[in-house]
This record gives sequence, C-alpha cells and structure tokens, in this order.
Amino acid sequence: MKKNIAVILGDGIGPEVTQQAIKVLNAIADIYGHEFVFKYGLMGAVAIEKTGEPLPDETVELALESDAILFGAIGDPKYDNDPYATVRPEQGLLKIRKVLQLYGNIRPITIYPSLMHLSPLKESKIKDVDFVIFRELTSGIYFGNKHTSADGLTASDECTYNTEEIERIAHLAFKHARKRRNKLTLVDKANVLETSRLWRKTVQKLAHQYADVQVNYLYADNASMQLIQNPQQFDVILTDNMFGDILSFEASIFNGTLGLVPSASVGNITALFEPIHGSYPQAAGKDIANPIGSILSAALMLDYFGLHEEANKIREAVAWTLNNKFVTKDIDPINFYFTSTLGDLITEYVGNKISGDVNHENIELRKSTVI
Repeated sequence: MKKNIAVILGDGIGPEVTQQAIKVLNAIADIYGHEFVFKYGLMGAVAIEKTGEPLPDETVELALESDAILFGAIGDPKYDNDPYATVRPEQGLLKIRKVLQLYGNIRPITIYPSLMHLSPLKESKIKDVDFVIFRELTSGIYFGNKHTSADGLTASDECTYNTEEIERIAHLAFKHARKRRNKLTLVDKANVLETSRLWRKTVQKLAHQYADVQVNYLYADNASMQLIQNPQQFDVILTDNMFGDILSFEASIFNGTLGLVPSASVGNITALFEPIHGSYPQAAGKDIANPIGSILSAALMLDYFGLHEEANKIREAVAWTLNNKFVTKDIDPINFYFTSTLGDLITEYVGNKISGDVNHENIELRKSTVI
C-alpha cells in the first residue's frame, strides 16, 4: 500500500515527537511492504515567523492532496503571553480543521497497568478503564463570533450549533459504540444552555436508530466528577467542542502524564492525527518529551488506512516499552530515557529486532538494556 502523508511538525516539542512517529511508520513500511511518502508543511508559530500566516496556503494545498496528516503541536510563549496578538498559532489549527471539515475528534483513553501507581486516582478506580471521547471539532464556542467592546471592558464568545453538526458526530459515536460495549454517554449542560438542549434533543431522536446502544445523559459538571469517582462506567463519551477539550485533558492524567494520549480528527475530506498535548516549549530541543502520544496517533492513522494489524503492532511495542520501564522524564524524572531513545526502542520492536527479553539491572543503570 502506498500513502501520501502530510507532516506538520509545528512548534515546541512537535518536531521531536513527530520524528519518532515517522521512524516507527518507516519500520512498519519496511516490515509489511508499504510505502509512506512524507511531505512537509508549516503551521503555527514557526509558520507565522516565516510567512506571516499561522496556516500558509501551501500547507492547506498539501493537506488536501494527502491521504492523511500527521501533526505535532503548536503554540509559543511569545503569543501565549500576549493577549493583544491578533495573529496567533492556534488560528492555524482552527483553520485547518474548518478547511478540511474535520468535525470529529476521537480521543481513546487507555490505562497501562505499569503506570497506575503514577495516577492521582487509586488503582482500584482506574483498573480496566477503557473509553473513547468523541468531541465535535468544527463548531461551538471556539468557532463562534467573538466581540470586544470599544472600551475593552466587555467581551463575548458566541456558541452556535445546528442539528446537522450534532448529527454527524453523533452518528460516528453511536457506530463506534456498537463496535465496543454498546454504551454511549452524552455530556452537555442542557439545564442552562440552549445549544446543549439542542444536543440532547438531537441525540434523543437519533438514539431510536441505535436501539441496541444504551444512552446516558450527564451534565458536564457531573461528568467531570464522575470521571474521577467512577471512570470505569464510561465506554463512549459524546460531547461538544469545549467540553470534549476539557474532559479529555482531565482523563489523560489517569496514567500520570499528558504525553500518552493520541487523537484522530476525521471528516469529509481526509483525516489528521496528533497527540493531544501542547507544544511544551520548556522541553523543546532537550530530547526529553514523551513521543508515545504521537506514535499512538500514527497507529490511529494506520487504523484509518485499514491497516489494523500494523496499528496493533505499534500498540504492542508501546505497551512493551512501558511495561519494561522504558519511559521519558515526565513519567520518571530520575530513571528516564530520551525521546529519541524511546523512539528507537519502539522502532526496533516493530521491526522485530528486539526479542522482548530485558536486562533489568541495565535498565536501572540506564545502559544498553536489551539482550
């Protein structure tokens, strides 16, 4: 299989973690006889510095011509700390979502037994947690009209949804629930928000088409509490743009780090794959960032291509590294491995160059560990 993949490295740690995902994809291509052609485009702060635009037209054209997009992260303190900036890196991400009609963001939450001791929750709370968040991605308050009064003392952000926007992400979530445990939870704020009431009405109507799926409804504040009290109850969570953003970040910390969670953004044209973490500029260039979120995003890309065996090989390699204490600094600040080292280990496992046997004494010494 040959696929053309647009690569947008972005800012901060984006280039470092994405390069590890590309190494793993190249190993997959070698072992399984595929051809992945990578072409690079700019977006974010680096694009602003070079072109004046957070998303140049050339990058849009590249994305439209590609079978999928592998994306790193965007953001820079220069813009984060300047509320008066009119051109911002995040505008590039919002624009590419809109242009590519990436209306559905899928964020799987998986617990790794070897990391449960790092969770802020008790192990009994997170054992066997496995759910997926379906977040609407191209509408809502992030895309609504924004206004600031002339005197700068009043501001507003409009949140707007229509039934078509809700239905298309809801169909995705219902269909995915059928592939899992036939349970879907809608998270909204229907007690106070008109948009949430529209979400609830629309999902209630659609639920008749999916009679085999059990549907529950939770207000966003209760859902955030339930995620802490009893995350094992969830299977597929469906929610709007802002609530999905917040809840997925909350759930990502179940493993003790934000660096493990991948995501897929899907729509009508192509799909984009990225870790959910930000650009983490403090770690940029230090080879200490966690590449697993990006590598698992590459696995989601392979699923999108229909290459499920290859995707599962990557997930097996990731689980192997974590189970054997090959982790980055965010997980173990003392006995840690570098970004590139972890990428090499996962690549070698995928390439069948590692038997799976490990010298644990060498792990503690941070030496050559594989025998």
